[in-house]
Amino acid sequence: MRIALVAGEASGDQLGAGLIAELRARFPQAEFAGIGGPAMRAAGLDAWHDSQALAVMGLAEVLSHLPRLLRLRSGLRKRLLAWRPDVFVGIDAPDFNLGVEKWLKRRGIRTVHYVSPSVWAWREGRAAKLGESADRVLCLFPMEPPIYAKHAVDARFVGHPLADAIPLQPDRAAARAALSVDAGTPVLALLPGSRLGEIAKMLPVFLDAAELIAKGIPALQILLPAANAQCDAAIRAQLAPRPAMAARVRVLDGNAQGAMIAGDVVLLASGTAALEGMLCKRPMVVGHRISPTTYRIVTRLGLLKSRYVSLPNVLADAPLIPELLQHDCIPEKLAAACLRWFGQPQTVEALLPRFEDIHRQLRRDASARAADAVAELIAAPATVAVAP
Repeated sequence: MRIALVAGEASGDQLGAGLIAELRARFPQAEFAGIGGPAMRAAGLDAWHDSQALAVMGLAEVLSHLPRLLRLRSGLRKRLLAWRPDVFVGIDAPDFNLGVEKWLKRRGIRTVHYVSPSVWAWREGRAAKLGESADRVLCLFPMEPPIYAKHAVDARFVGHPLADAIPLQPDRAAARAALSVDAGTPVLALLPGSRLGEIAKMLPVFLDAAELIAKGIPALQILLPAANAQCDAAIRAQLAPRPAMAARVRVLDGNAQGAMIAGDVVLLASGTAALEGMLCKRPMVVGHRISPTTYRIVTRLGLLKSRYVSLPNVLADAPLIPELLQHDCIPEKLAAACLRWFGQPQTVEALLPRFEDIHRQLRRDASARAADAVAELIAAPATVAVAP
């Protein structure tokens, strides 16, 4: 049994690791190869490339990396076809993976796309196109399969592994003790992103906001997780010219969940971190900017269909948390939104049951369900190749 997987960032790496573990339980002799990060390698992936090679976000950013990505994709397709896996699983990274999946599917290799693109937010018609690439789509959120059903695409809601991993009621006292944070200390968790580009773009704004918050909360302590050594270096380089802020900030080696659970308030960039913050049951403020070029394309073409961009708000279909985007993502507005959470404990208490309800909806033993869906596809009749 040969199973190929490609994941393009830290969150995909975690999804892939859980899937590999469950697939290995079903196929003990299986070989796993492709593109992944440290978690997938630890689970047994023969990593032909590291997932950081695909960690590019935004239309303008992708364009600048396009020649390198095209070379990588061409080499990967040839190697996959020669290796001839029983199934290919593309984990997120749709701009890269869907093209690989379509090419492999036309050559008779079964394909799975794990993590639906945000068809609820960006052009629902893409759901039909996705069926040309993937034999099966594994969805993390319950609103997604009905969209695919309208386009006759096989899509399964498997739940979200983070909802399985994070307790329904996280232990804040234990998280603080593990980080040596006093029970009464006001704590801001700061998560500008896990990519170097996000840190370069968002961390200066977040640090400016944190300085304003500290003026209102003099005892404020800041926890700032670094996803890897490169991110750690980039964060410390930005803190170096800010000695007063650096004295408040503890840069952590990973442990984003611990930082969020320990925090009173979380300031983060949009993405999986917002979902994670919700599962950790912490009030948060989402601040995010994309490149001006990408923003102009998105707004002028009317590409964004959802009223919200952060997953807590999307899943609730309500503005549970503030979203300060693009021109609104400025230190003054970010700080004011965070200070409101610090100053309104009763509002925080009212928010937590909403978060728990969503958590229960997503808690489905996702890695096991995903592995069952992949194993079922492997056992299905082989796809007929239509291209040489």
